[in-house]
Amino acid sequence: METACTTLKHTGLTETGLKWIALGTMVLDHIHYFFGFTGVIPEWFSMVGRLGAPLFLFCLVEGFTHTHSRKRYFAKVYLISAAMSGLLFFMAYGGILVRPDGFYPTNGMMTTFVILMVIWQGLDWLGEEKLFRGLAAVILPLAWPFLASWIAIQFPSLTNPLGFICYSFLPMWGITGDSSLPVLVMGLVLYLFRKRRGLQVGAYCVYYILYGVVFMGLMASRLPDFTWFQLFTRYYEIYGILAAPLMLWYNGERGGGHKLLFYAFYPAHVYILYGLSWGLYLVLN
Repeated sequence: METACTTLKHTGLTETGLKWIALGTMVLDHIHYFFGFTGVIPEWFSMVGRLGAPLFLFCLVEGFTHTHSRKRYFAKVYLISAAMSGLLFFMAYGGILVRPDGFYPTNGMMTTFVILMVIWQGLDWLGEEKLFRGLAAVILPLAWPFLASWIAIQFPSLTNPLGFICYSFLPMWGITGDSSLPVLVMGLVLYLFRKRRGLQVGAYCVYYILYGVVFMGLMASRLPDFTWFQLFTRYYEIYGILAAPLMLWYNGERGGGHKLLFYAFYPAHVYILYGLSWGLYLVLN
């Protein structure tokens, strides 16, 4: 099996190598996320975990750009996203399979992938002067949260079915979490500058400074006892900028593949860790 170590060659990292690194950092982050209630998981697990989302988005850009069939590529991600988000809806609004302390997994990275791929395709259509199709693909996913909110206000009886649709078949972005607007912007930056690696990584770094320092600093500064040093200890999104050197080391090669593993691992590890955390919670309480 190809690992992150064996994919590091003289010419750099393959896409598979980047995915293994992203996968490892993501697992550390999620161990902290699911077992944080124990008080024994170190905070640096999530600090290292901040590399996961940027690296997965970078690999998604590469995969979407070079795949032989964007439809099949999109369909695989969409099915996982719809299934996980549908389950999330029943957890959030039905209280189904919720841990006794009220915790449930809100992981929505696949939702972000789905939304981004629609927007990316729209940008490509605009470049081909397919204006109506391109504008629809770019604008509708971005406007959908506002449109859905308006529909719910105008037609309260549709709130529950509309909520399920927004969680599953027509996913929408939110304010916080994996499917938040800042993550979408990150994906757009990586895609818009994908043809020139140095410019792409440079734009990513500029974005991450604006997000991890300026935006996070302004938001956190409203809280009592805030100090700017806390951007490295408590509000530590800035650590995602450390993914930049790994992006630069990417050699443009796909690597060993393991396609099914990467598709299956995300939902599998989320629910396995969640189940284990539930069992441990019962033991401790």
